[in-house]
Amino acid sequence: MSIFIAILGLAVLILLHEAGHFFVARAVGMNPRRFYLGFPPALVKVQRKGIEYGIGAIPLGGYVKIPGMHRPAPSDLDVQLGPALKEDPSLFPKVTRIKRALEAEDMESARAALPELERAIEETDLSPAAAKAAQRGVSELRDAFSDDAYWRQRTWKRVAVIFAGPGVNILFAILFVTVAYLVGAPGDVSRTVSKVQSDSPAASIGLQPGDRIIAVNGRPAPDFDSVATRIRGSDGKPVSVTVMRDGAVKSLGPVRPKKTDGRWILGFEPRLEKRQYGLGGALGHSLDDNWQATKGIITFLPRLVTGEGRKQVSSPVGIVDVSSRAVKLDFPLFLIILGLISLSLAILNLLPLLPLDGGHILFSLIEGVRGRAVGREVYERVSAIGIALFLVLMFIGLSNDINRLGGG
Repeated sequence: MSIFIAILGLAVLILLHEAGHFFVARAVGMNPRRFYLGFPPALVKVQRKGIEYGIGAIPLGGYVKIPGMHRPAPSDLDVQLGPALKEDPSLFPKVTRIKRALEAEDMESARAALPELERAIEETDLSPAAAKAAQRGVSELRDAFSDDAYWRQRTWKRVAVIFAGPGVNILFAILFVTVAYLVGAPGDVSRTVSKVQSDSPAASIGLQPGDRIIAVNGRPAPDFDSVATRIRGSDGKPVSVTVMRDGAVKSLGPVRPKKTDGRWILGFEPRLEKRQYGLGGALGHSLDDNWQATKGIITFLPRLVTGEGRKQVSSPVGIVDVSSRAVKLDFPLFLIILGLISLSLAILNLLPLLPLDGGHILFSLIEGVRGRAVGREVYERVSAIGIALFLVLMFIGLSNDINRLGGG
């Protein structure tokens, strides 16, 4: 159940991100064609008012298809309709008519010629692969020629639509952490025992929930750090603990700790002190936590280049693992982690790299200054670099998670 809640939490963050793009696009006059959680092929899909809603089989994120992300170019037809032209050269005059209109930057003539090409493709006997590519190409052109195409919009509208996804993640990062402080966020780790694992050294000496550890091996332990340090530093030698129970001092043990994940432990969980505030205090602490986390993420990113921070990179596997453990330990802690994940998604997406949102914002601003569109081939080359960097990051994170979960 905890793993399910963690996966559901991550899915909700992705859904909120895509919903930001979706609703702002509609608000400024761009009508999205698709709204997916995950990437195609579709597991489930439904059509409503010209918009296809679905759940994709590839659970690496989500996407909203906004019409006409790129200004149509003559070369687009060569790529998209090349297989169909090879199988049926009779399509050539109709394709050429659109290409010449695009070369002359006569969008109205190109749009007027498109229905004739669509009918010709429908009437032509093409192989399934060529027909599918041609139909996809025509659909892309139809979207690019539409009045609500992204490339036709003013710069502020394009930036607003793209920023809306990360913006929603930032808002919910603040909201989740605020709610955690309202209900009681975990604070400092105390010396009071919250839970004792069954069949553990702690259970064998009679340690109980509610016991407050005041000494280890006869040495006073003023905080939990000192308790943990002395147990882990025992090197497996017998350990005794002194606790305060119902106002009385009791000595428990000695007992040999057990080694788990390379650390010596007795097998108990400490209680987390709660920090609970009213709405103003909760919001103030949330804003401060998110600001500190933002600075930490921004200063962490350059360390990936030098290799110093690579061991701290995690993939969705690690995110779900940490989140599921937080669900079991403390729900407000889960909300804080969910908020920080939401913030991380926002900052990652705002990096000025295509195909991330930050890359689209950067190119929209460049095109606004230039007064004309950047060629699709430039987009594709820059996107290839961004995708390669993203895949490397995913590989590092997944390798770290496999090593950590496997005890390596």
